[in-house]
Amino acid sequence: VQLQAFGGGLVQAGDSLRLSCAASERTYHMGWFRQIPGKEREFVASITSSPRLTYYADSVKGRFTISRDSASITVYLQMNSLKPEDTAIYYCAVRKNRIITSMIKRAGSYDYWGQGTEVTVSS
Repeated sequence: VQLQAFGGGLVQAGDSLRLSCAASERTYHMGWFRQIPGKEREFVASITSSPRLTYYADSVKGRFTISRDSASITVYLQMNSLKPEDTAIYYCAVRKNRIITSMIKRAGSYDYWGQGTEVTVSS
């Protein structure tokens, strides 16, 4: 599966950004992770194909919204009320087959990764 992510940029605290990631085929799980250089990759959000179940990291709950298009091959991450601590490289990731809920937030559960898009939030 090939993934291509778009939408990163430089914004001010309180602004919004929308990330997109297009997959070459349909997968069950689509998610977003982020990483700051020198730190581990961190789960942000994930969504299943059917039913459309969503999962969020506590740090973004209420500010970020993950969604998928009707064809279920593009995943979006709407990021509102951005904070400087949201600054990171954001990666989309997918997994073809269904996994148990307790594994959804683990980076190792995802089979394919996009190239990353940089988000910088200035204070």
